[in-house]
Amino acid sequence: MELFLQHASPLPSIAILTMHDNTRPFRGNHYNFIDLIQCGKELGAFVYVVVVKDLKLSQRRINSYVYNTSTKTWSQMMLPLPQVIYNRIPTRKDELQPEVQQTIKALMRHSQIRFFNPFFFNKWALFEWLNKAKLTKKYTPATKKLSGPQDLELYLKHFPTIYLKPIRGKAGKGIMKVELSSVKSKPYRLSWQNTRKSHLSAHATLSKLWVQLKELMGSEEYIVQQGIKLASYQSRPFDLRVLVQKNGKGKWSLTGIGARVAGKRSITTHVPRGGSIDEPEKLLSATFGREAAALLLAKVKRAAHTIARRIEKASGHVLGEMSMDLGVDTSGQIWFFEANSRPMKFDEPDIRQKSLERIIQYGKYLSGSPKKKGGG
Repeated sequence: MELFLQHASPLPSIAILTMHDNTRPFRGNHYNFIDLIQCGKELGAFVYVVVVKDLKLSQRRINSYVYNTSTKTWSQMMLPLPQVIYNRIPTRKDELQPEVQQTIKALMRHSQIRFFNPFFFNKWALFEWLNKAKLTKKYTPATKKLSGPQDLELYLKHFPTIYLKPIRGKAGKGIMKVELSSVKSKPYRLSWQNTRKSHLSAHATLSKLWVQLKELMGSEEYIVQQGIKLASYQSRPFDLRVLVQKNGKGKWSLTGIGARVAGKRSITTHVPRGGSIDEPEKLLSATFGREAAALLLAKVKRAAHTIARRIEKASGHVLGEMSMDLGVDTSGQIWFFEANSRPMKFDEPDIRQKSLERIIQYGKYLSGSPKKKGGG
């Protein structure tokens, strides 16, 4: 009854879009969805979950999942089409399914429903977009689509360390590092990780290195990128995780900045790969001093705003949030490494809470603003 009354009131309706599951009602992070539903209740929005297979846009009512906080259970209910849809399709593989592609395209064309963050980002496209704009070019390391061993040779001529990253990678999976060492018999050193286990191999020639790389890359497409000497804390490199979201006025706003420190022998700072969480102010102050750290954080915030605006413009789609990995090198220069259009949950409690509020505030903003012709 509580659910019906809640929906009967003229609250903005926001649906979280995910995929059907065979063992539970739907896929995705249920705890995250529950938090959003709760936050919606507090901020005056009706939030529920829909799955792609039930989202029949030609029907007036669709099968939806609502959460009952008192019984802590999900139940199905036929509800009117939502005003706003928050895209949480879990994986790239899901997104590529014909049914999902069709639904996304139909939502972007729909005259009433506001839909944001339609697609996952492609790493190569991101660097192309940022390199083409004067304001963002300065943040990008030298990056190239990897087509063969000649690209490795070219980059190793200019940079002592290079990184190889899967174009459609996530959470540091598949990242490899190549370094030139002083051991003349085997100068090419390759580092990579499987979950938290680190591996190292050395090769006498570039062609022998390429044979192993081909095996590790499989059918994945990769980019090759200049290695940046990041600022470090207690001899461990760190970078910054920045969350930018649109606010209740539809404007990009910085939600928070976290820091990730690389694990021992780890080639990335990602927590699933052995990295750890820390405070940006502490890490930057230890490296640059307190005053310089404050100035650097202000620069990071400006960079994040500029990058978010550029990515949205270049993508041609309506975006509502993105997380990005930004690095600060030993000289204080800021570098862009990655952006994610479907950010994972931030572990910092203040960032986490604010991120939920921003999604609801932006959803409410969209529900009250008419859709422009041509999408969005």
